[in-house]
Amino acid sequence: MTDDQKDQDRDDIALDEEVDIDVPDAEQSDTTRKLKEAVTVSKEEGNLVPYDPLQRYLSEISRYPLLTREQEIELGRRVREEGDPDAAYILATSNLRLVVKIAMEFQRTWMQNLMDLIQEGNIGLMHAVQKFDPYKNVKFSYYAAFWIKAYILKFIMDNWRLVKIGTTQGQRKLFFKLKKEKQKLVEQGFMPETKLLSSRLGVSEQEVRDMDQRLDGWDLSLDEPLKDDSDTERGDFFSSNSESIENQVARKEVEGLLREKVNEFKKQLSERELDIFEKRVFTDTAVTLQEIGDTYQISRERVRQLEKNIVKKMRAFFENEIPDFASYQNPEENGR
Repeated sequence: MTDDQKDQDRDDIALDEEVDIDVPDAEQSDTTRKLKEAVTVSKEEGNLVPYDPLQRYLSEISRYPLLTREQEIELGRRVREEGDPDAAYILATSNLRLVVKIAMEFQRTWMQNLMDLIQEGNIGLMHAVQKFDPYKNVKFSYYAAFWIKAYILKFIMDNWRLVKIGTTQGQRKLFFKLKKEKQKLVEQGFMPETKLLSSRLGVSEQEVRDMDQRLDGWDLSLDEPLKDDSDTERGDFFSSNSESIENQVARKEVEGLLREKVNEFKKQLSERELDIFEKRVFTDTAVTLQEIGDTYQISRERVRQLEKNIVKKMRAFFENEIPDFASYQNPEENGR
């Protein structure tokens, strides 16, 4: 997948989830106030404050000042026209608090390390810096919010399960909207049935059922024991029509041994017996008894007798050379 395709994929993700992101000015921002409160370290006398990576990070990014609209335009122009790395650095670092704000909005969904979301959001912020057009009269924070959000959402989908559950646009839409749409229908007095959800979300009924099952359950290991004191694994209860690895290896070993013994057996045959063996016994396209009889000027019955003797000699040879040869024969042959 090319970089442009990846960028388009993240654009689709950001536009699928319709959440308004408001980034007020520094003087009026509640988020800024909360961040400052979060990085306030208690200095109780005689106590040491435990190390917290999140607080340390928030303390670091609070040192970078916010930019005015004119500064954003000038820095964006320098990045776009001159490729100025210093301008890109200032534009990115001044918006690190925006990444934290957006990451906090998804903390209830992710419910794991917030720093993971912040890290992915920072990658989205860097892409926004590279692609920002200062001449389109769009505030950088509003533009960057969609990139930040797209990277965070993509990260959540890729790491929600061991197996990806959102690979198509329809699945991504379901991942973020299915539970919300169910709740909305219940509040409106409707039963959240599959058909109704399908029509409301614009996806097939099967996709709704599949995503519902994925979201309601967790990954299970087939190698995990059923109980703590049991050696029985979950995978032992799954039937399979394919041949197991052990049987495949054993079959190949037997086939190799048979080929070796067949070559040894051929050395014990006369020239006429070898010809009958290769044309009548050890072949998928056997010639007729009459053809062999015409070659050696003997009757068809005599050819049949010779063939029967060759097979008898071969079975005796294999039984003598291969241990447990009877277990490798076909059930039909064993019953004769």
